[in-house]
Amino acid sequence: MAVLNGEIIEQYPDDFPFPSCLVLGRDDHGRVIHICMSDNGEGSEIITAYEPNKDKIVFEDDLRTRIRKKG
Repeated sequence: MAVLNGEIIEQYPDDFPFPSCLVLGRDDHGRVIHICMSDNGEGSEIITAYEPNKDKIVFEDDLRTRIRKKG
């Protein structure tokens, strides 16, 4: 469900061996989940999925926008 109703928030076209992306979705209980997926041209695979921890991640409060280091 999180993948089907999610939105791609980052794309990694140069990942090896296949391009990948980060999807922001919600699980069946409405909790935000990040899903990293790859696409080999014939189908997609989930690499990992996790519930973002606001204390440990590098995303803004919207969990869509990565915090960029200044400098």
